[in-house]
Amino acid sequence: MKKILTLSFLLLFGKTTFAQQDPLYSLYITNPITINPAYTGINDRFTGYVNSRLQWAGFDGNPKTHAFGAHTSIRNNRMGLGVQFVQDNIGENSNTAFGMSYAYRLPLGEGSLAFGMQAGMINYKNDNSELRIRQPNDPLFNNFSEMKFNAGAGFMFKSERMLIGISVPRLINNAVSIGGQDISVYEQHYYLFASRLFYINEHVSLKPSVLIKAVKNSPISTDVNVNFLFNQKFTAGLFTRNLNAYGLLAQVDFLESYRLAYIFEIPSGNTLESRFTTHELMLSINLALFDFHDKSMSNF
Repeated sequence: MKKILTLSFLLLFGKTTFAQQDPLYSLYITNPITINPAYTGINDRFTGYVNSRLQWAGFDGNPKTHAFGAHTSIRNNRMGLGVQFVQDNIGENSNTAFGMSYAYRLPLGEGSLAFGMQAGMINYKNDNSELRIRQPNDPLFNNFSEMKFNAGAGFMFKSERMLIGISVPRLINNAVSIGGQDISVYEQHYYLFASRLFYINEHVSLKPSVLIKAVKNSPISTDVNVNFLFNQKFTAGLFTRNLNAYGLLAQVDFLESYRLAYIFEIPSGNTLESRFTTHELMLSINLALFDFHDKSMSNF
């Protein structure tokens, strides 16, 4: 199956292109720092998180993404600092990224506007040792491991009821050399995210959100989410990605500082991957470490 998977990518992207996608997340709706560095410290607390995504569970060589990190506000909540580690695997290919983020906030109306930056290193690695290759000396199937620098930036506005952000998490288009040929391993991704909170009554709130993602030579991707919050502790909702994948979200805040979120996705259509489901889980801790930190957890 891994051989078929690899060949399908080569046919899809051509001889000069290779795995160009950012890691795919669905729980960005509860942890937007994965797509926008301006979210760093925006909740006026310390946040640590672990995120794991298993896409197309049961499919050999399926995408797997694991991430963990932390961020906090400093300097009386005017600045934020964060660190993030991500490992993204698909078949015989893996990308391992480590980076740090910084954000600066300015008051704006009833909320604040944050500008964020992130920078770090990404290791692009390919290991074909488990593939059955008809021509073992084919240079396109050489193993490689290269480290590349990248940096990203974003803006985000946050108020009590609204969160809007625009970002480019990686600004540099990276390439590696395989068999004497330069292979593109990354193209810039552009994100526009917006979420709004509506109070229905003292116990129930409605929080719809939308994410639009654009990348060169690919169709625009749109996520639409509709979530209900109950007593500021429980969240349940539905989402769709391009109307060809659908999901259920469940989230609970417990012990005053912890948040557990889970998404179950079901693809539609008659493609091979439509036979497999996707699971994503995140556990986070939110603490008021400093005197100027907010004592309550945020809905965003």
